[in-house]
Amino acid sequence: MKLATGLSLALQGLALPALLLAGTAHGADAPVVVTSIKPVHSLVSAIMQGVGTPELIVDGAASPHTYSMKPSNAKALQDAKVVFWVGPGMEAFLEKPLEALGEDASVAELDKAPGLTKLKFREGGAFEAHDDGDHDGDAHEAGHDHAKEAAGHDHDHTAEAHDDHDHGHGAFDTHLWLDPENAKAMAAEITTTLVAADPANALAYQANAEALNTKLDALDKEISGIVSPVKDKPFIVFHDAYQYFENRYKVRVAGSITVSPETIPGAERIAEIHKKVSDLGATCVFAEPQFQPRLVDVVLEGTKAKAGVLDPEAATLDAGPDLYFKLMRGIANNLKDCLSRES
Repeated sequence: MKLATGLSLALQGLALPALLLAGTAHGADAPVVVTSIKPVHSLVSAIMQGVGTPELIVDGAASPHTYSMKPSNAKALQDAKVVFWVGPGMEAFLEKPLEALGEDASVAELDKAPGLTKLKFREGGAFEAHDDGDHDGDAHEAGHDHAKEAAGHDHDHTAEAHDDHDHGHGAFDTHLWLDPENAKAMAAEITTTLVAADPANALAYQANAEALNTKLDALDKEISGIVSPVKDKPFIVFHDAYQYFENRYKVRVAGSITVSPETIPGAERIAEIHKKVSDLGATCVFAEPQFQPRLVDVVLEGTKAKAGVLDPEAATLDAGPDLYFKLMRGIANNLKDCLSRES
C-alpha cells in the first residue's frame, strides 16, 4: 500500500511540471496583437502558434505602398496590446495612427531589430550592367555608378548591422524580410516583445521561435540551391524591392522599371529601361501582381526577354504562419522558371 501511494505521489510529481507548462503555454489568454503586412503577420503567427492569432491590417492583394486605413483597422489598433510593423519607410500610412495609441499598447518597429543587415536604398532605379571587377563577396551590387549619381552620395552597399537608426525615411531599403537571416532577427525581436507583453505564455513563444529558426535555416539552404543554376543571368524587376534577396543569393538584378511603385515612370524612363533590356540581353522582366503590368509589356516589346511575376509582399498568398516560406520559395522558383527558359 505504501509502495503504491509512493508511486502515485511520484507520478503526480512528474505530471505537475507538465501541467504547469501546458497551462503556461496554452491556458493564459493571448493579448490582442496587430500586424501591418503579410510577411510580418506570418512571422508573428508562427511565434504565436498554440497561443493566439494576430490580426492583419494590409490583407488580400493590397500593398502597403498605396494603402489607406479602414475604420476596422483603426478599431483593431485601439484594441491592441501589441503592434508589429516594419517602420515608416514601409508602412507610412501607419505612422500617425500609431503615434495616437495609448501608453498601454506596445509598438515594435521591426526595422530597429538588433542584428539586421540593412542595405541603402538604390535611388535612380536603373543599374548599370553587372561589373566583372572585384567585389567584396558580401555585397553583390548590380551597377553602382548610376545609383551614386542619382543619390548624390557615395553608394555603400555594405551590410549595416546594428544600425543606429538616425536617418530619414528611405535611407535604407525596408524589404528586410527577403533575407532569411533578417527574418530570424525580426523573429527574435517579435519574441522578445511578446514575452515582455505576455509573460504567461513566454515558454510557448520561445519554443515556437526556436522551431521557426530551424525552419528558416533549412529554407535558406533550399533557396540557395534553387537559384544557383541561374544566378548569373540578368533580369529586370518592376520596382527595386529585391536587394536583400539579391545580396543573400547573389542573383543578378540588372535594373528596375521604377524606384518605387508610387512613382509611375514616364515615357523617357520606359525607353531607357527598354534599351537596357536590349543592351544587356536581359533574360526576363518581372512584373508584380498589384502594379501596372502593362508597363512590363512595353519594356518587353521588340526584345527577346520573357515576362515573369514576382510577389515580394505576398499579395497573392493567404495569410498565416506558412506564408513567409511560400513567399520566398515563390520568388526563387519563379526566378528559376523564367531565367531557365530557352529564348
